[in-house]
Amino acid sequence: MIKNLDYFASLVQQDETIPLFEAALSIAQDANPQLDLGATQMEVDTMAARLRRRLPSDASHVQKLRLLNHFFYRELGFAGNVNNFYDPENSYLHCVLSSRRGIPISLALLYMELGNQVGLEIKGISFPGHFLMKLSVQSGEIVLDPVSGISLSREDLEERLEPYLAQNAERNAPLSAYLQEAEPREILVRMLRNLKALYFERADWELALGVQQRLVILLPEDIAERRDRGMAYANLECPQAALRDIEDYLERRPHAQDASMLRQLLPKLRDAARRLN
Repeated sequence: MIKNLDYFASLVQQDETIPLFEAALSIAQDANPQLDLGATQMEVDTMAARLRRRLPSDASHVQKLRLLNHFFYRELGFAGNVNNFYDPENSYLHCVLSSRRGIPISLALLYMELGNQVGLEIKGISFPGHFLMKLSVQSGEIVLDPVSGISLSREDLEERLEPYLAQNAERNAPLSAYLQEAEPREILVRMLRNLKALYFERADWELALGVQQRLVILLPEDIAERRDRGMAYANLECPQAALRDIEDYLERRPHAQDASMLRQLLPKLRDAARRLN
């Protein structure tokens, strides 16, 4: 696991050079440490080559997009996993590639990778509640739903945003603010937080720890992610590692809402750490 984390860390060191698809694919090594990333990448490259052979040399972006949509959704059969939406495998790209089922962000990453390989600079949008994609063309921007490939109108987007704004009135920004390009680091964090919610809810602490290790790598200044890594360590009965993270959190956030609860946990962790020594 350490080797895989070191590899992930090497991929995400510099924001401007993060290989998004490769880094996202490597997340699955937490659940499958022996996963052959190269073989999965080659499978996607083969799909892209099939699509490229069909494209006229003078194909416009809109023509390429139509062919990509037909290829991805009709021929390859990718779709949302409506029957098992909360399966962690929906976030593991090699599983999505095999089953042809996923959630918006994982489908988007595969779609974007294929699109980029045929000359379409498709970008991700970290839209509230449902990851989206966009492509700039001469007439403007096309916003796409990665579950279906359908182009979304302004009215569609405003309708999707309405429930979020109703619950977050203080974030009542214009629609354009929610359609900004998501940077690779932001996309990876969103993927990992999806998995984090699932593994914490299931109390699958070993896989939760792997997710937290990656989140700490991506967000080294986010002390809350260190705290949550500490909680995963505590539940795995690794008290020394848990103490390091939780004590660091309390030092930097002494008045946090959860500080009192965490301080009550410290004596138990210290006692467990002494017994191990």
